[in-house]
Amino acid sequence: MPEDIEVAALGLQLAVIAGFVVLMVLMHSAGLVGISRVLRLHDENTIPNEFGVRALLLMGSYGLLLMVLHFTEILIFATFYLSVGSIHSLEEALYYSASCYATLGTTAAYFPTQWRLVGAMEALVGFVLIGWSTAFMVRTLRKIID
Repeated sequence: MPEDIEVAALGLQLAVIAGFVVLMVLMHSAGLVGISRVLRLHDENTIPNEFGVRALLLMGSYGLLLMVLHFTEILIFATFYLSVGSIHSLEEALYYSASCYATLGTTAAYFPTQWRLVGAMEALVGFVLIGWSTAFMVRTLRKIID
């Protein structure tokens, strides 16, 4: 019987992880599309063709909006950790989530084992989404350089 409980707990963690992967991919996609629209990156006339004040403002705005997007994703994971009672303060939840998301490697020694796989997978999700954002920003830089 205890093995059945462990399998069920693992299944629940995997289901939560699958939900987070889908949610984060959709959210990040929508966020990147939104950033592109707000900054009008699809319009070749709005992208400066040299590094100057306009390029500085564009890239600064771009970076700020990406930080907001990533922080929002971290906040969603932190809210989950709070809601399941794994972590008991928002500051701790944000720290743990940001550490996982940014693949810092710091883990909460007190974090309950029934949800620690979610934290580990948050690291993979964060790694992919940060890489995706980087590729997106490099594409914009290429437009400025070319």
